[in-house]
Amino acid sequence: MNGTILNFFAGGNTAHGFYNLYESSLQSLTRLFVLKGGPGTGQTKLIREIGEQLNQQGYEIWFIHTASDNDSLDGVVIPKLNVGIFDGAAPRVINPELPEESIVFVDLEQAVDLFQLSQHKLEIDKLVAAISQEHDFAYAGFAEALRIHDEWEAIYIATMNFQAADELTQEYIKLLYDDQKSEHSSRIDHRFLGAATPKGAVDFVPNLTAGLKRYLVKGRAGSGKSTLLKKIAAEGIKRGYDVEIYHCGFDPNSLDMIIVRELGFAIFDSTAPHEYYPDRVTDEIVDMYSRCIQPGTDEAFSEAIAGIKERYSSTMKQSTQHLTDAKVFLDALKQIYASTVNINRLDQIRSQIVQEINEIVESPLEV
Repeated sequence: MNGTILNFFAGGNTAHGFYNLYESSLQSLTRLFVLKGGPGTGQTKLIREIGEQLNQQGYEIWFIHTASDNDSLDGVVIPKLNVGIFDGAAPRVINPELPEESIVFVDLEQAVDLFQLSQHKLEIDKLVAAISQEHDFAYAGFAEALRIHDEWEAIYIATMNFQAADELTQEYIKLLYDDQKSEHSSRIDHRFLGAATPKGAVDFVPNLTAGLKRYLVKGRAGSGKSTLLKKIAAEGIKRGYDVEIYHCGFDPNSLDMIIVRELGFAIFDSTAPHEYYPDRVTDEIVDMYSRCIQPGTDEAFSEAIAGIKERYSSTMKQSTQHLTDAKVFLDALKQIYASTVNINRLDQIRSQIVQEINEIVESPLEV
């Protein structure tokens, strides 16, 4: 029987530039394979094939997706085996706090015809520069969108009842934790709820919350959703529970979701661009607007809010288009590298990784 697959992002295209949370997913690993090589040299193929093979043997796996390429993976983690395989190519920065002997660097360019690749050097340099420029444009746009979003938040912050927000927070801390405590030390995993991608905003909320009691937090920008989640996370850590903290893919300083699997709950910001409505019998809505914001705020500031929404949406759309344009250049770059790869040699490299993993697993994988 297949094991569980969790899908999430650990790197994102944000208002603060490219932002990564990779190291959190690497904690506790005793063997980490870091793949080195240009785009298109087989990283995703290798990560996906080995991950799926282990999943078919019943292991839980975490697929970590790539924000700038909807079809690619940044890595896979097999928690029970304490094994991970990650793409170490830029812009990812993999600096795990692991013993040196736990890390294996795998050079995928062993499978590349370097002479053939050198014939494309000028084209490669142009594509790399174009990708970097498009990402810079996107990040500048996201930063401007965040400034506009701050204007949006200010309207609601000015009419917020902070005492009511504190009372609501305490209600949910009591509801979620009661008097329970864990007997072990807390593990904290930092991830992204979703990401800005070439295809727009993408998230894996249905996958991540499968089988859990869900609390869908509704409210406006600035109505205290992130603060609520931060306090719920802090309480879980204080009580010794393993806490999954999902950051906002737009502004990593904000939180979008907290999961405590030991207690079977997920509580998340269920507003655009990751807007969900109750579709499970046990789903509940947490309405921050009705509880914490002065009635009539939407109506009183409707004209200002409409203008802010329009500017925000336009800026986000333009920034996403830059990610889409960057993906066109990235695809061209991958095609160049892929044309120089010796598939047989790549399979040999994969077999070497599998052999090392077989020293750990109970039932050997097929090489």
